[in-house]
Amino acid sequence: MIGLVGQPRQNIKICQNSAMCLIYPAPPSTKFPDISENAGRVLLLSQDRNQILVVVTIVVVVVVVVVVVVVVLKLAVVEVVKLAVVIVVVVVVVVVVVVVVVVVVVAVVVVELAVVVVVAVELAVVIVGVVVAVVVVVVVVVVVVVVVVVVVAVEVELAVVVELALVVIVTVVVEVVGLVVVTVVIVVVVIVVVVAVVVVVRVVVIVAVVVVVVVTVVVEVVVVTVVVVVVVVVVVVVVVVVVVAVVVVVVVVVVVVAVVVVVVIVVVVVIQAVYE
Repeated sequence: MIGLVGQPRQNIKICQNSAMCLIYPAPPSTKFPDISENAGRVLLLSQDRNQILVVVTIVVVVVVVVVVVVVVLKLAVVEVVKLAVVIVVVVVVVVVVVVVVVVVVVAVVVVELAVVVVVAVELAVVIVGVVVAVVVVVVVVVVVVVVVVVVVAVEVELAVVVELALVVIVTVVVEVVGLVVVTVVIVVVVIVVVVAVVVVVRVVVIVAVVVVVVVTVVVEVVVVTVVVVVVVVVVVVVVVVVVVAVVVVVVVVVVVVAVVVVVVIVVVVVIQAVYE
């Protein structure tokens, strides 16, 4: 054994070979450290670190998933609200258009019927005028006949005058009645034809207006329906794309976090193995 003498207060190594050394004077604690106990403590510390990393990873993943779900739900709610607003606006527009069209059609029908009534009244006035004119003519003719009879009665015999008066009166009455009948028939035929033509024309116009209005409303409804369907499809596609993108991002984030956790655990285990 080789001994080295030094200062009393200094620790001096006394070594026999490189495998066995003592320190003089000895440390205050005469108990040498237990290497297996230290190794167990190191192993426990490494296990604690691994558990902490796993817990942190789980917490991070849960937080990311919750955030993603909240964002997706918010986007979905916003899109649904937008779609509901679009549908309500479209329905209101269609209802307003239909109401306006119905009001216009009713107004047109009322105006057309009023025009027909005015024409009928005008024709009635014409008929009354013709009848009055015929009556006036008859009265004038009768007056003339009476005057002629009176004048002739002064100069000729009464029998001849009466006979002549009867002949004249009968002739005049027949002519006047025939004229009145023919005139009334002609006026009635003309009135019927004119009223029929006016009514047919008005009905054709009303039907044409109604057809145009109905076609316009149908076209508007079809266009609005197509627009609504396109908007719904676009919104659904956008929502699906957003959800798929978010899911892909979440999966990528989870995979990356898992890979990082695995790498960290592997590195810690390797370092621990090397350290031990």
